[in-house]
Amino acid sequence: MKLPDLIQGGMGVGVSGWQLARAVSRAGQLGVVSGTMLDNVFARRLQLGDADGHMRRASAYFPDQKLAERVVRRYFIAGGKEPGEPFKNVPMFALVPAIDLVELTILANFVEVFLAREGHDGIVGINLLEKIQLPTLPSLYGAMLAGVDYVLMGAGIPKAIPGILDRLSDHENVSLRIDASPDENGDRLLLETSFRPFENLKSIKLKRPRFLAVVSSQALAMNLAKKSSGRVDGFVVENHTAGGHNAPPRGAMHLDKNGEPVYGPRDIADLKELSKLDLPFWLAGSFGSPQKFQEAKLAGAAGVQVGTPFAFCQESGIDSDFKKSVISNLLAGSNDVFTDPKASACGYPFKILQLPGSLSDLGIFQNRERVCDLGYLRTAYRTKDGKIGWRCPAEREDDYLKKGGEYSETDCRMCLCNGLLSTIGLGQVRQRQVEPPLLTAGKELQLIKVFVHQEKLSYSASEVVQYILGGNVCPAGCVADSAKSLN
Repeated sequence: MKLPDLIQGGMGVGVSGWQLARAVSRAGQLGVVSGTMLDNVFARRLQLGDADGHMRRASAYFPDQKLAERVVRRYFIAGGKEPGEPFKNVPMFALVPAIDLVELTILANFVEVFLAREGHDGIVGINLLEKIQLPTLPSLYGAMLAGVDYVLMGAGIPKAIPGILDRLSDHENVSLRIDASPDENGDRLLLETSFRPFENLKSIKLKRPRFLAVVSSQALAMNLAKKSSGRVDGFVVENHTAGGHNAPPRGAMHLDKNGEPVYGPRDIADLKELSKLDLPFWLAGSFGSPQKFQEAKLAGAAGVQVGTPFAFCQESGIDSDFKKSVISNLLAGSNDVFTDPKASACGYPFKILQLPGSLSDLGIFQNRERVCDLGYLRTAYRTKDGKIGWRCPAEREDDYLKKGGEYSETDCRMCLCNGLLSTIGLGQVRQRQVEPPLLTAGKELQLIKVFVHQEKLSYSASEVVQYILGGNVCPAGCVADSAKSLN
């Protein structure tokens, strides 16, 4: 398998959907779907009526049709739910998830990868977050049943994943250790979730996808290469200018005058040391231009991973009205992206695109009732009676305190789960009001100006690919000679 020059970033929730991944794959590069919260994404698409029929059509190719029919029947609403009615939420994951949830997760990941791979012979990957652990095992299995070529994972240290891919390719039982809060004595809880592949699917031959770890330093890459449970096939080296979650600065966190984390020399990956591993790597974080692509290649990288320019193209999952607002504001000179050290419940800094009407608006954030009904960023803890409970610092403060959490941990936390679903048009309805969206982008947001102008407020994924790999998009949106972009 030829290594791609360009990896399209796996942006969740649903921003890197199957349409975007397929477009990039058809252009000869690695298209990546986001596996984050796909169970809810799939279920809500069905509840909206699956107007184009893609969810049901792809489900018809799932190798266990009884399973597929059960899942579709559970959530599909012919003609779609009424606009003012809420979505039916799927159950939350636990260490031992409900079988209905496992089936939904497997099918949702199968469908997303199947549709991304349909109609071409390009390569497709799936991106998962180490911080969202409970759905990981059935998500991987569903993606592998659809023939996914690459698995990418960051936002943590995914040492266990390579070995899990080895075992799942042989339909073996797998387990995953779960991060949890220390108990009252300060001891770390040892918890794990497990997954047993379904017997009636074991006759299907599965390939072991390549595994790329998303890292911020050569030290982490070296650790993963040496101590992972199986083969690591390469790395995406992502710096702190990338959108979404960022690795925190090494050492104590200091904030600048704007309240953003301060990164220094220690946070810059040593590519010479990384090259000693003799594994391919791609550079990410403000590498969405032909100049930065050439810079990456000269530094020994196999290529680049790019997110933000793809996030606002025609094929991305972001609601079209939000895309137009972002692009219009950008052309008017507004392109603020804030690295918020507190917003994410997982504790990692998170990039927030400032957009009126979204959770970045202080008034909207403060007026939103704190609700945690999706629970992907919850953390396990030991209750007073010795049982396992779950809590999230973005839930209601009183609920969090009752569960033993500290009040300081709830300060300025946003519900990323609900906000990001709203960004792709799948926001929950509460009292006839839709949850406010939350948009993220990298510091390279201004690169979008290459593709748009006042009379052209949209552009395609193929334009992004052509531009980065040597083309130059002129003001009218045409692709000029690649040599001109490098002069």
